[in-house]
This record gives sequence, C-alpha cells and structure tokens, in this order.
Amino acid sequence: MTLFGADSEWVGMPEFTREDRRPVRHLVVNFDTVEDYEAFGRLMGQKLTAYTDNIWYPEMERNRLDGVKRYAGHPVVSPQAPIYVVSKGRSDRCLTSRALDRLGVSHSVIVEEPEFVDYTEALNASAQVIVLPPDYKRDYETCDDLGDTKGTGPGPARNFAWDHAADSGFRWHWVMDDNIARFHRLNRNLKVPVADGTMFAVMEDFADRYDNVGMVGPAYHGLTKQRDRLPPYVLNTRIYSCNLIRNDIPYRWRGRYNEDTDLSLRLLKAGWVTAQFNAFLQEKVMTGRVAGGNKAEFYAEEGTSAKSQMLADLHPDVAAVTWKFGRWHHQVDYSRFKANVPHRKPGVTVRDGVDDFGMVYEERVGETWGIGA
Repeated sequence: MTLFGADSEWVGMPEFTREDRRPVRHLVVNFDTVEDYEAFGRLMGQKLTAYTDNIWYPEMERNRLDGVKRYAGHPVVSPQAPIYVVSKGRSDRCLTSRALDRLGVSHSVIVEEPEFVDYTEALNASAQVIVLPPDYKRDYETCDDLGDTKGTGPGPARNFAWDHAADSGFRWHWVMDDNIARFHRLNRNLKVPVADGTMFAVMEDFADRYDNVGMVGPAYHGLTKQRDRLPPYVLNTRIYSCNLIRNDIPYRWRGRYNEDTDLSLRLLKAGWVTAQFNAFLQEKVMTGRVAGGNKAEFYAEEGTSAKSQMLADLHPDVAAVTWKFGRWHHQVDYSRFKANVPHRKPGVTVRDGVDDFGMVYEERVGETWGIGA
C-alpha cells in the first residue's frame, strides 16, 4: 500500500492509501459491424452498449457498497460553513437535499417564489427552504445578448447563497447542485459511502489552512477510477457542482452557461488556488437524466454548443471548443496555473501523520454496524 501525500500538504488529513491496480496489458479491439460488437460482448459475458469505451476481463467486481460498508464519524464532526442547494422544478426529486438529510446535515434549499410551497411540503426537516429574491435574476450578468429569452441558469441563486452566507458572518459557504445522489470517501481502492457530514468538515479544515485557497470541492464519483494511481487532491483545476467558496474573494457567479468553469478560471488567473479532492467524491446524476433543473430548459433545445462557445469567448487564452464523444465540448488548458501554490496562514500548525477526523470504516452484519477490517 502507498500513502500518497505523506510528505506534502496532506499531512494531518485522513488516510489515503492505494494499491496500484492498473492493467498489465491494454488491447484495442476493432469491429466491422454492430453485430460483431454484440457477439464479442456475448463471448466476454458482459453487456456492451453504444457508450462502452472499455471493459475488464474478467469483469471487474462492481463497487456497490451502499448499505453494506460506510465511513461513520465517532464522533461526527459537523461542517461549519453553511450549505446551500440551488434547485428548480425538482421539489419531489431534489436528490442533494435528500442525500444531505440522510447524513443528518442541515442545509438550505434556494428556490424561486412560485415553488416555495411545493418544496416546503416535499423536503425533510433538515432543509430550510429560502426564496430567491427576484433582483438576483434581474441583475445577473449572463454574458450574452439573449436577454430573458432563455433561463439564467443557477448563477443568480448561487450569488444569493454567497451573499446570504457572507451577511450572516461566515467566512466560507457550500453551494451544491440539486442532483447529487450520494457522497463517498475514496480510500484503499474502494469508494465507500459516508454516513454523516464529516467529509465536508475535513475539506473545510484543509481549505482554511491557507490564505490563498479560494475554492475547493469533491471530484465526480464517475470520473474517479478506483484502480488508478491518484493523489488525494488536485490543485488548480475547475470545481464543479459541490463548491466550498471563500466569502471574501472579490468575485461572483456570472454566465448563462459553464459558470463553474468561468469562476474557477477567474480565480486561477488572479493567482488564487483551487483544490479538487479525490479522497472525497460526489455521485452526481448527469444533467438531463433528472427531470426539471435550472439548465434543462435551454440545454434541451440547443445542446452543448452554446455553453462551450460562451466559455471560449470569455477565456480565449485557455479555452477552446472541440467535438468529441458525439457532441461539442469545451477544452481548457489548466497547465499555466501550476505556479499557483497554496500558502499556509501564519501560525497554522498541522498535525503530523494521519488524522481521520473520527471517521471509522464500518461493515454491516444484519441490522448492526461494526468496525470493519
């Protein structure tokens, strides 16, 4: 086992151990026909779809651990920054609010006034429903000339969350999309569900060590491979969908599309540091697979080309539009931001070795949870 970050800024953070389980051989197989492709899948005993881009042989065991294994805090360390979920048209399927409720994490859900009653009746007690003041939509910088012919996206509600947290005296705040189904900790080559909000407190602790870290967040579950040789975090990249933001930085959200990437790039260009954690993961349901949402109203009509082009127009020095995987994407070069180095705050002391913040690996036997191996 290898402990990544033992001599780096991961000192005093939770264990992050990995075995190198990358493939020993890699083979590209080409097919003349769809029928050949389907026959190959039957031969391998695996289900192949039009989106399958790689397989393991023998088939890799799936990491389905919900209700079987978990990391639980003993005691639970609660997040200190307020948590806001931005939601629209999903009162009956606001996945993030329900995920946070299962973890026992208090949070606020920001909605537009016509949906206030629906959300209040649908959500559990851990969620406070807050109405978005209409002037946040009216004054929002969309970065285009479409006016009110298209929806603004979640940016106005995210700006309101920022101001609400700052006005309440907090130094940081969390803002999350509404389609995150679960949260996990990645360790020992396993993506293990968490049972409480300790992982958010750990990320807060890491970010607050430094005077120039402006935004952090967990990586996507689906884009983080268990077998890959990953570090516990990656510096100076974009932070998506679940963002811990320092309240005193001189920015706000803007743009009808790709506002996550735009904010990340503006921070990085100004010399701030961002950190995306591989040690902690968000299991986000892809946009378009959950009905409702801030973006569905315009993505359904125009696809992804407009949002990619907007980012390229705002940041032509580092962003470009490219066609891959059957649709338009933006391509961002983050290599120029390697010089952004986190600076420890004066007087901050970091604990030596590993600190799991009370998180204990547990396995379920019957109806009882016990400490696992």
